[in-house]
Amino acid sequence: MTEEDIKLKYITPAIQKAGLDIMNDVFYEYSFTDGRVIVRGNLTTLGKAKRTDYLLFHKKNYPIAIVEAKDNKYYTIKKQD
Repeated sequence: MTEEDIKLKYITPAIQKAGLDIMNDVFYEYSFTDGRVIVRGNLTTLGKAKRTDYLLFHKKNYPIAIVEAKDNKYYTIKKQD
């Protein structure tokens, strides 16, 4: 399966089952920086942008988790309920 298949069939449904509102509590393909501020003389820049597949929020402006999807070539541990 591709990464997109994994996201559609497994990750998004699991997020919904956990009670998160997909429209308000989840950002998809979210870009962020690692927080580094690079200062050179009078110029400042942020570090190289990073991207995550899902950024989950508890409340507005209160992120609680980053989820990175992979295709099925990677080993995973299945959680048992």
